[in-house]
Amino acid sequence: MDRNTPTLLTERLVLRKFTEGDLGALFALLRDEEVNTFLPWFPAETIGDARRFYKERIEAVYEKEQGCFYAVCLREDDIPVGYINVGAEESRDLGYALRKELWHRGIVSEAGRKILEQLRQEGVPYVTATHDRNNPRSGGVMRSLGMKYCYSYEEQWQPKDIPVVFRMYQLNLDGKERVFRRYWDASKVHFIETGLT
Repeated sequence: MDRNTPTLLTERLVLRKFTEGDLGALFALLRDEEVNTFLPWFPAETIGDARRFYKERIEAVYEKEQGCFYAVCLREDDIPVGYINVGAEESRDLGYALRKELWHRGIVSEAGRKILEQLRQEGVPYVTATHDRNNPRSGGVMRSLGMKYCYSYEEQWQPKDIPVVFRMYQLNLDGKERVFRRYWDASKVHFIETGLT
């Protein structure tokens, strides 16, 4: 994303950089066990855990000026209710989380469309996203963003150390046909499920 991480506006949302002033809102999101069930880390137990997450996962993105990490805020109060991010690694993995009282309102899809529009303008060729097969609603978000199911694979998920079957989705922003195959190649258990588009 743009090195300045520009603030982006949608009909209902402000997408902006996180600041240290957002730690309380970030902690509320990270401590919720239900929100974090399908995320790759354990729920935060203290505000110190939230501060470490901010320093190691969010501020590090801003310092490297690669990838993006946005606070998802409602326009009415500009307080973070979630996040959406795209990694700088080759996978360009899209990730997101939202406070559960706002689930099923299309907020992540609205934020995702704006982020993808920005990435397309910046010449990012593609993004991927994965979801636990036991969390099909996340796949619904990916499909709503125009992403296409490519394959499924099993991984011993860390740090939770549990076996998870992930579904991998991809959107080629530049219109070229390609499939990111690293997860397929790295997993001994990989397959294509029928009935998924």
